Amino acid sequence: MGTQDYDVIVVGLGAMGSATAYHLTRRGYRVLGLDANARQHKNGSSHGSSRIIREAYMEGPDYVPIVQRAYELWRELEAETGQKLLNITGCLTIGAPDSAFVKGALASCQRFNLPHEYLSGPEINRRFPGYTLPEDLHAVLEPNGGFLFPEECVMAHLDLAARHGAEIRHEEAVLSYSAPGENEVIVETAQGRYQAERLVITTGPWAAELLAELGIPLEVWRIVNAHFEPEDPARFQPANFPVWLLEAPEGDFYGFPALPGQGIKLGRHDLGEITTPQTINRNVDPAEIKLLKDLVDKYMAGGAATFSKSLTCMYTMTPDHNFVLDRHPAHPNVVYGCGFSGHGFKFAAAIGEILAQMAVDGQTTQSIGFLSAARFRQPVR
Repeated sequence: MGTQDYDVIVVGLGAMGSATAYHLTRRGYRVLGLDANARQHKNGSSHGSSRIIREAYMEGPDYVPIVQRAYELWRELEAETGQKLLNITGCLTIGAPDSAFVKGALASCQRFNLPHEYLSGPEINRRFPGYTLPEDLHAVLEPNGGFLFPEECVMAHLDLAARHGAEIRHEEAVLSYSAPGENEVIVETAQGRYQAERLVITTGPWAAELLAELGIPLEVWRIVNAHFEPEDPARFQPANFPVWLLEAPEGDFYGFPALPGQGIKLGRHDLGEITTPQTINRNVDPAEIKLLKDLVDKYMAGGAATFSKSLTCMYTMTPDHNFVLDRHPAHPNVVYGCGFSGHGFKFAAAIGEILAQMAVDGQTTQSIGFLSAARFRQPVR
């Protein structure tokens, strides 16, 4: 196949790449989307039944305007597709009063005047009987928290991008890219050679390979999720059981209410086996399931009566657990997003808009300086 020309090539079509392709095509740009994996694959970080979305952002108030824009864009995507993608249940950020989780959530609430309640463990247990929290734990309850259907979100972005004219090519791995001119990039795959004015790289846990020359300190973690059927399903339905984040002596965890055919779902957030996309162990050990069941038995008694299933995914971590959104220092027409550190999916609709703006406008309407790769560059001595 000879060279084919586009305005923008997007490499990696998971959460961020699919959204970027959508935002570019709805602005009228000619887009090629490339992904090494099959459509709806389970090999990366965008599969499974649910992802939390929350506004009282414990990781830092600077994220709040971006996630607020994401809420707007998810609702626009629902309106355009006629699909239910965003589900509001409320969100409980649980921990000791002086924990990073609780203090961080309260800081975002206070800075942006977000609606919230500050509740004790017993107050939570009375209001939401699925929880059995001890007295020394408290929580920030934000009414706007909830969850997204991740696979449906990715497919919605991809389908609309294609409808708007994008060429979407799965199972076509990028071998290399170059940027010989300020308005020229060349992307090579086994199937062809493609040319465009701009390039966006959003390859998730594969980012360290394609962006190796930039030296961004990325580490891939293997993460285990488990699903359980509760003994009393009514106590764990979305109307009665908000999504949750928990900082406890056992570690940091997150979870979801019981969904049809899924039961409740939870995973550990603060610890993962270091791995690569090529070497990740997809088998889940019984001890890993027991750790999660024991946590539910302690803090949500009755929620894990029967083990249902498990799955693995990957976090792509930065040292400070913040995202990287930037452009190539030597090639301004190459922009990238990576290192979403296990809390990026909720932002995908807005990250796609940001990366599209960076690629074709040279700047974005969002304040993203705190996500620059410059924070990892070694000072000149």
